[in-house]
Amino acid sequence: MEDRFQVGVITQTHGVRGEVKVFPTTSDVKRFKKNMSVILDTGKENIDLKVEGVKFFKQFVILKFEGYDSIESIEKYRKKSLYVTRENAVKLKKDEYFIADLMGCKVFDDEGNEIGELTEVMQTGANDVYVVKVSDEKEVLFPAIKECVKEVNVEEGKVIVHVMDGLMDI
Repeated sequence: MEDRFQVGVITQTHGVRGEVKVFPTTSDVKRFKKNMSVILDTGKENIDLKVEGVKFFKQFVILKFEGYDSIESIEKYRKKSLYVTRENAVKLKKDEYFIADLMGCKVFDDEGNEIGELTEVMQTGANDVYVVKVSDEKEVLFPAIKECVKEVNVEEGKVIVHVMDGLMDI
């Protein structure tokens, strides 16, 4: 399981006082709050940053980090990712999972037969769709609904699905 989750990518600087425009990669943009800690991955090192200020602008979040007070101090981090630790991640409700934890899970039908490996989660709006690689050339799509996904155990890396009529007709 992942120990940290990406919550955004710095797209560019904003103004001259060290603020940055962040494209959020989290489903809850309100999660960005003052005094929140994030990890900046520079590609060479991880830097712990404390959020000093937060504003919302269109689809972006404008962040100001403690100790970065000029455009020169922050502009080198353009296009770098921001992460939070699992402890600082949003709290999940029952039957909710982090996508990163689902990746690589083995998928079995409700009779115990292995179908393949979960390689992607498509977020469609109505419900998520699990993409399961069944062979080198073939994938099967399973809607993440109660009638289809019967059990998820991320600790064991296992997902059990009910194969509805027509789903495996590939």
